Amino acid sequence: MGSCRVVLEGVKAEGRHGANPGERIHPQGFVVDLDVLLEFDRDSLEATVDYRALADMARNTVAQTSFELLESLAEAVAGAIYDISAVVEVTATVHKPAAAADLGLEDVYAESTFGE
Repeated sequence: MGSCRVVLEGVKAEGRHGANPGERIHPQGFVVDLDVLLEFDRDSLEATVDYRALADMARNTVAQTSFELLESLAEAVAGAIYDISAVVEVTATVHKPAAAADLGLEDVYAESTFGE
């Protein structure tokens, strides 16, 4: 059995997350980066995880949940990906571009890791 690290950068998603009540009323943009260690046993898509499914799972988690903390959102995304049987380890980094812009920063993000 082999293993491989798959990295997805810049998965764009809309969600309702933030400490301010207005942030949970109106959707805002988030960007998710995934670093996923997978196990696979043959050269077949069925033997691993399609990276499109990983991107969709990240987008769905951002869209279908609502958290006050960016940290909680990152943990939810990482946990959802980690539940896939072929996943050995995952780090989800969730960026909040609007918060960065409001603070005059280049970036604001939270990161969560599940696995080894």
